[in-house]
Amino acid sequence: MNVLRFTDLIAEGRVAGRRVFIRADLNVPQDEAGRITEDTRIRASVPCIQQALDAGAAVMVTSHLGRPTEGEFKPEDSLAPVAERLAELLGRPVPLVAKWIDGVEVKPGEVVLLENCRLNKGEKKNNEELARKMAALCDIFVHDAFGTAHRAEGSTYGIAQYAPVACAGPLLAAEIDAINKALAEPARPLVAIVAGSKVSTKLSILKSLAGKVDQLIVGGGIANTFLLAAGHPIGKSLAEPDLVEDAKAIIAMMSERGAAVPIPVDVVVADEFSALARANKVAADAVQPSDLILDIGPKTAAELAGIIARAGTVVWNGPVGVFEYDQFSGGTRTLAAAIAHSSAFSIAGGGDTLAAIAKYGIERDIGYISTGGGAFLEVLEGKTLPAFEILEKRAAG
Repeated sequence: MNVLRFTDLIAEGRVAGRRVFIRADLNVPQDEAGRITEDTRIRASVPCIQQALDAGAAVMVTSHLGRPTEGEFKPEDSLAPVAERLAELLGRPVPLVAKWIDGVEVKPGEVVLLENCRLNKGEKKNNEELARKMAALCDIFVHDAFGTAHRAEGSTYGIAQYAPVACAGPLLAAEIDAINKALAEPARPLVAIVAGSKVSTKLSILKSLAGKVDQLIVGGGIANTFLLAAGHPIGKSLAEPDLVEDAKAIIAMMSERGAAVPIPVDVVVADEFSALARANKVAADAVQPSDLILDIGPKTAAELAGIIARAGTVVWNGPVGVFEYDQFSGGTRTLAAAIAHSSAFSIAGGGDTLAAIAKYGIERDIGYISTGGGAFLEVLEGKTLPAFEILEKRAAG
């Protein structure tokens, strides 16, 4: 993927004295009092901002926060807590600027945070007038928010169309490199783990991957639908019987390529979904009508761990069981350990996946952890993200 990179502009000496507009992803969780409860995204944005400051740029940064109504400011929608945290991390003042569309005062070596960009009327629909006004604020636009790369909005797409220069920041560039390494030019075998409650929400992803991967590991409610497709009983487990034929088609598609969808040989069941439920390990063909399948069994987990151990590339989206409850966490824990100990390049994404990675403390053992939820899923689906598309167009001149 050929895009202009911010690091290249810095290396070429094209940033000093320039007005740089950075679209970051600072959409962090807050408590009822507005205090930030987890600041990973803010910390991840610092390198790009610091690079721009060190290069002598006048730096403007913006982001969305929550889901505000365009044109209607409410205190809970403000980036004020983010500005405070960003100032602590950068060790310098970070003024928050409201109503910034018609002009921003910032000098080289300074940084300002522009108030929640989704408060601007026309942001979500990528209004051309708004996009042109944003583009007029800067000499260089830097997209560094992969979590928004699947949306063609004013501050993610429109500004990139009209800014004098548009490039990828270090976070976005790292995502591009990791995605290319995992999907465009993967070391084989390529193994994908796709799990979740419903096949319907990830059917297009499964079909896309079925044409690319060597092993397609399914988990959660998705695996239950595949168990049905393989003729196994699933009791009262979450599944989508109307998509059994789609599951069979995916299995057949993989088989025709000499690839496979490993079907669980054993599972962990309970008679209720709760933290106090008693877990029972049973063979996949011994599930009773009153059973709920809440995890893969140890034999299946060991088999899948072996597949991962032989992999050249692993793409991971979703835990394979209800890992939040310890008695149903064995499958996810085993696969997480297998990925952590594998020599394969691994890329992981999705909120539940990141929670599992944090729970098992394997952050440093994953090749690349994607910062985007919906964007990561659309990449797996084979879609071209709007942010990548416009940056490629701009790079091509």
